[in-house]
Amino acid sequence: MFTGIIEGVGRLAARQDLGGDVRFTFETGSLPFTDVRMGESIAVNGVCLTVVEFDTTSFQADASKETLSLTTLGALSIDAALNLERAMRPTDRFGGHLVSGHVDGCGKVVSIAEDARAQRWRFFAPAALLKYVAKKGSICVDGVSLTVNAVDSEGFEVALIPHTVAQTRFAQTAVGDAVNLEIDLVARYVERLLGERSAS
Repeated sequence: MFTGIIEGVGRLAARQDLGGDVRFTFETGSLPFTDVRMGESIAVNGVCLTVVEFDTTSFQADASKETLSLTTLGALSIDAALNLERAMRPTDRFGGHLVSGHVDGCGKVVSIAEDARAQRWRFFAPAALLKYVAKKGSICVDGVSLTVNAVDSEGFEVALIPHTVAQTRFAQTAVGDAVNLEIDLVARYVERLLGERSAS
């Protein structure tokens, strides 16, 4: 599990196609990486990946066909900036919201507008995901826990403070770029429970 509070920005160093799957090599950049362990989980742009090899400045992780089809990972170019977060520990401060790292689908940056010292970002999201998005609720965009300021039939808006932009790959994200979206876990489970109740 993750919190959506980005710990560092890294980059994509290499990719190797392996029979339909892909093995990525990620440089860790500013991510704290002194006590990494084989098999641990790291969220890369919001996608939970398993460390299969590592050294002092990078790690490798495999992405399945399923992961590549549902996320932006497969389309990343070499040197692309990446939001990185290591899995949370029970003793960590819980600054964002519960994030599983299981991306639900892709969205797109529609507009970026200055809003005092902050920026107002608008994202397109597929209708199948928008039904789970609520004003003042939480959503994870490229691994970043954000609060929804507005939502309509085509997308949603968030406000990004200067710190968030500076400490994440949002500083290098532009209008038209694709992003990974993960809806709030609570919304997903509520739908499941209500569906079972109506079926009984």
